[in-house]
Amino acid sequence: MHFIYPAFLFALLTLAIPVIIHLFNFRKFQKVNFSNVQFLKEIQEQQSSRRNLRERLILASRLIALTFLVLAFARPFIPGQNSGVAGRQNVVSIFVDNSYSMQTLNREGSLLDDARQKAKEIASAYNINDRFQLLTQDFEGKHQRLLSRDEFNDAVDQVKISAQSRNLQQIVSRQQSLLLSQPGAAKFAYIISDLQKNMAAKPLKTDSGVAYSFIQLKAGNLPNVAVDSVWLLSAVHRPGESEKLVVRLHNYADENAEKIPLKVLINGAQKALGSYTVAARSAQNDTLSFMGLQAGWQQGEVQLQDNPITFDNRFYFSFNVAQQMPVLLIDAGTPNLYLKAVFAADPFFKTVHVPDGNVDYAALSAYPIIAISDVKTISTGLAQQLKTYVSKGGTLVVFPSANADLANYRSFLQGMNAAYPEKLITETNKVSGIDRQSPVFKGVFESFPQNPDLPVAKKYFQLSAAHSVADNLMTLTGGPTFWAGYNSGRGKVYVAAVPLDEEFSNLPRHALFVPVLFRIALLSGHDLPLFYTLGQDETLEIPPVQIAEKQLFKLSRGDQSTIPDVRQQEGSTLLYISDQLHEPGIYTLKKQDSTLATLAFNDNRSESDMSYLDAAALKQIMPKSSAFITGGNASLKGIVAEANLGTQLWKLCIILALIFLAAEIALIRYFKPGVPVVKQPV
Repeated sequence: MHFIYPAFLFALLTLAIPVIIHLFNFRKFQKVNFSNVQFLKEIQEQQSSRRNLRERLILASRLIALTFLVLAFARPFIPGQNSGVAGRQNVVSIFVDNSYSMQTLNREGSLLDDARQKAKEIASAYNINDRFQLLTQDFEGKHQRLLSRDEFNDAVDQVKISAQSRNLQQIVSRQQSLLLSQPGAAKFAYIISDLQKNMAAKPLKTDSGVAYSFIQLKAGNLPNVAVDSVWLLSAVHRPGESEKLVVRLHNYADENAEKIPLKVLINGAQKALGSYTVAARSAQNDTLSFMGLQAGWQQGEVQLQDNPITFDNRFYFSFNVAQQMPVLLIDAGTPNLYLKAVFAADPFFKTVHVPDGNVDYAALSAYPIIAISDVKTISTGLAQQLKTYVSKGGTLVVFPSANADLANYRSFLQGMNAAYPEKLITETNKVSGIDRQSPVFKGVFESFPQNPDLPVAKKYFQLSAAHSVADNLMTLTGGPTFWAGYNSGRGKVYVAAVPLDEEFSNLPRHALFVPVLFRIALLSGHDLPLFYTLGQDETLEIPPVQIAEKQLFKLSRGDQSTIPDVRQQEGSTLLYISDQLHEPGIYTLKKQDSTLATLAFNDNRSESDMSYLDAAALKQIMPKSSAFITGGNASLKGIVAEANLGTQLWKLCIILALIFLAAEIALIRYFKPGVPVVKQPV
């Protein structure tokens, strides 16, 4: 047994006072003179031994009552599982899960209401001088400080549902960052959550100096279907053309979801409608088509009707329909007539010709596709800038010069994991096949002849073997590559084995040349992502934008406005939003009064899976010294007090003190041992 305030035990010295009074009778007898002995009618005699027994019982009752009263002030307790040093201040961190899944109802109302109540119960189990930290999914700066109990209760009442979703390791690390900065204090951490399976996948790394307790709030298993993701099949979007949107539906329930209605809105107008059945615990992709879009930024939204869980029934996306597509053609000073003719055939393409020595490096990211031809030697600076351009998602088409510096081309293309020309082959060869499964050729042919007319090479460069072949567009007889695409970073490099010169091949005038270049161009769109995820995508990369010293970027949605941190880097502009955005939806990125882009933000879909960790799974990830408490326990305050503060005995001491005081009163009033009355004559 231990004492919280052992100094009160010195009060046990007061037990000597009733003992001294008992041993020494300080009562003085008073002599009374009687005029007549007739008033002395009878005398009751009492045996000395019985009188002493009564007095000793009264003395014992007083001593025991006084002892228990002193012990009550000393606060005795039996140490619990996580009891610290008696009398030391406790620092308590309590995490209240306020993610979307906490909107689910149970017998106490919503899970968030239940979590708030239990957080207050935990705080009430500690002393008034202890300090508390309130932590939520938002990880707000104001929650990185210690509060008194009253301040903590007020802060708990203000907790609201948040779009953020953290895993258990992030939560534990955040709690430890504050607790471990409090030397000399006993440290306790509580996590109040529904503990979904997505919150933990591996054992937690915790500090042995912190005692952890997990309180799981349980709700019934509810069916739920959510839109996990969307994407458009076309990389470049042209006004008035048909668009195909792929929607990924996920059924998180153990039963099939039947005929879930879904619709697609573009700029507030309904563009597509469907009804889908999704098998239990599975995902499926469905394609919806729409058209009639005007040039400019499009604000898209996918809506489905799925009750009772509704927080993931909307999915936002945005994209830009370009009036024209810029194409950069780099040459040695004389524009290539064939490339110029190809892109001039369609007014959608806006071509810019520039010699290899006058390239504006800062503007490269503005072009979805760059074609380089007839350049004998590519400068080191241009090679480095094109490599950066491709790594960020750009598309580069390379036609070597007839008199190409092969060593220079090797250095240039090898740095992008692409094949490079090794030597000139002067033998005639013919393209023997094309890869019709390549995205470049999909949808190009209505029917394919058995003996197609394919390009012929009079002489060509032998291309090296590359490890990252993405699209082997055309292959010569015997296996040599004629034209192929290679992945490099987030972009692609297409390398041809021949220059655009009729002395090398008939490719420039062949019927396949125009559709292949068009398809490469239309697949080269490296627009901004369709959507971002709140809490995950904290850095946004956009094409380079020049801003003056006092100009600001703003992300606006309705009355909300956020100013992100802006940093310029090679080939792009970075926006750091950190945790400034909390609501899903479509935001407008503005520089002063001009609109730069429209960006869509969605919640983390990990909250959509209403599957919870069971006791066995929790045992595997929880620290050995931690405690697991289910939310159904009636007296959480008592459980916390017993586990972390020990079994408190002060109430029992008060009850026993009152019992022995009552025993003393009863002995004084009712216990009068004596002998038969002896009557003396008057």
